[in-house]
Amino acid sequence: MEKRRLIIYWGATTLLAFGMLVSGLQQIFHARGMIDIVVPLGYPLYFLYIIGVWKILGVIAIIIPRFKLVKEWAYAGLFFVMTGALISHLASGDDSLKGIIGPFMQTIFIILSWYFRPANRKIILADQ
Repeated sequence: MEKRRLIIYWGATTLLAFGMLVSGLQQIFHARGMIDIVVPLGYPLYFLYIIGVWKILGVIAIIIPRFKLVKEWAYAGLFFVMTGALISHLASGDDSLKGIIGPFMQTIFIILSWYFRPANRKIILADQ
């Protein structure tokens, strides 16, 4: 059971980290494909710098050992960014597979990575 949880955790975390790192770099460097996805939503181009940097910092926080509280915030931040992207696409009328598959799958990877993370990556509160 524990081995299965660890495999799911690292599989989801690897896919999450790769997706966020690649899309974060595309946003920072204003890749044409990323601009084509974001501009129709009505967001300004400088918004890409902010989201891109947050994604990369979130990946770093999740991957490195220790800093459990920072990991919790990173998971929450990435969850908000990806669900916000998904809702932005749907609310703007973009129900294309290209617009929603990325944010949807990343949200799934975030949830799986957070849920299956090992005990040494969790904040465990003592009973009061």
